[in-house]
Amino acid sequence: MTDARLKNIVIVGGGSAGWMAAAGLSRAIDFPVSITLIESDEIGIVGVGEATVPHLRAFNNSLRIHEADFVRAVQGTFKLGIQFVDWGRIGDRYVHGFGTIGHDYRALPFFQYWLKLHQAGKAFPLDDYSLNTVACAAGKFMTGATDAPAGSPLADIAFAYHFDAGLYAAFLRRFAEARGVKRVEGHVIDVALKPENGFIESITLKSGQKIEGDLFVDCSGFRGLLIEGALETGYEDWTHWLPCDRAVAVPSEKTQPATPYTRSTARTAGWQWRIPLQHRTGNGHVYSSAYTTDDEATRVLLANLDGRPLADPRPLRFTTGRRRKMWNRNCVALGLASGFLEPLESTSIYLVQSGIGRLINLLPDRHMNPALQNEYNAQAKFELERIRDFLILHYCATERRDSEFWKYCTSMSIPDSLRAKIDLFRDSGRFFREGEEMFALTSWVQVMVGQRIVPAGHHPLVGGINDAELMKLGESVRGVIASCVAAMPAHEQFIDRHCKAPAAA
Repeated sequence: MTDARLKNIVIVGGGSAGWMAAAGLSRAIDFPVSITLIESDEIGIVGVGEATVPHLRAFNNSLRIHEADFVRAVQGTFKLGIQFVDWGRIGDRYVHGFGTIGHDYRALPFFQYWLKLHQAGKAFPLDDYSLNTVACAAGKFMTGATDAPAGSPLADIAFAYHFDAGLYAAFLRRFAEARGVKRVEGHVIDVALKPENGFIESITLKSGQKIEGDLFVDCSGFRGLLIEGALETGYEDWTHWLPCDRAVAVPSEKTQPATPYTRSTARTAGWQWRIPLQHRTGNGHVYSSAYTTDDEATRVLLANLDGRPLADPRPLRFTTGRRRKMWNRNCVALGLASGFLEPLESTSIYLVQSGIGRLINLLPDRHMNPALQNEYNAQAKFELERIRDFLILHYCATERRDSEFWKYCTSMSIPDSLRAKIDLFRDSGRFFREGEEMFALTSWVQVMVGQRIVPAGHHPLVGGINDAELMKLGESVRGVIASCVAAMPAHEQFIDRHCKAPAAA
């Protein structure tokens, strides 16, 4: 029987996406296969200070990367959630924290009991009932206590990372090359397609070198050199729902201990990110060119830095949306080549990771069975659309009317899938996760309540709990969380003790 297994995998583009693909595939594939990554030093990568979600821990664990080594190598810090400032109204702030809110009680989520307390005017802010959000406010962090009693919030703390994306790519490059991945320096000038089926046959570099492959992974960034430039896959534009189409990014001097959270501050025509690293702070302003100018957006960014800028502001242009197929013929697009969702909820690295995992699960042979492609594309479409809806929520669920940008956001039509979630939640605070969508109950609850969507009622079963029992439950949760946070070290203290990066030479 002829062996139809892949023999040559070619990854076009480096950066986080390319080297994550190289590392993940080289670790997962246990039969002989050549993996070649082409990148050009002439072409810059988009990489800036990067914030992630907790899923990256699983990816690093799958590579058997030691966490402390990773954090040191990428100038990393830890992240318990995202603080949103001025999103509901100017002056508002809340945290979308990882982890849980309270604990389930009598088969219902704690949030339902908080709702009844809130409607009676007896609840503290929702942030007070989650370990992650309280720890954010206190600047505390730890990865979890192995000696914590079962059920203690300290036994299982959900967290992610902030890191320098360029350093992460370099870290994974060392890992992948040690596992046999071959890096080729070069600029792609031509893509040859097979006349009989339109599959990619080879790519040609500026040097004249021709590289053939069975499977091509497009990590070429916004250009989509293979998936769009060669295969003309098409793009679905979501700008009417997510109107920001530009960003400007700049690193700044570190002036204070690193916070264990990312900050997103709503501005007149978009929002500004702040990502604390060990050696500097990453900043950026995501905005809509229909409602402000590039110069004004840059001025707003520079006027709201913690410290002096360490480089010239770097402009970026993008179109929010996705490729109509993320896997087309024998090409799979990852990262910015597959589409773009603004980094409002730090999903960029996650989507690369998710795409790699999906590709490994549906790994083809050289025949490229269309059934595998169809399943990959259906899963990717579902995932992206659900994340899209969660991002749109931040814009449409606001009471701001202080600029034309926010007036547009509050009046725009939204997807039916999002409208159904909001209507269900407004009634009695209920949310049901659909399939394997990324964001679950805790995330939707914190953003909706944080942006002033408060349900009119609560679950009927909560009505059977008397006031004394309800108050006792609420105070117990707050008390346990307060005592746990008090026992945690300061975030910077934890880093200094366990994973501080060496001083720059």
